[in-house]
Amino acid sequence: MSVVPDEGLEMSEARVWRKSSYSDGRGGNCVEVAELPCGAALRDSKHPAKGRLPFASSEWTAFLHSARDTRR
Repeated sequence: MSVVPDEGLEMSEARVWRKSSYSDGRGGNCVEVAELPCGAALRDSKHPAKGRLPFASSEWTAFLHSARDTRR
């Protein structure tokens, strides 16, 4: 897996990034997520211009199921 730089993104590629509801908003270590047409992407909220990690729909769905199962 490789980080995709945000530099040079086309305007059509602009995404709405959101933080976890568990983020306290005090500048802690957080990641942000954006939905993509074919999955999702994650980035470091403290360094958003450093790039993002894209995940295919199947990978993102598997991650979400795993995270939900772990919380039970």
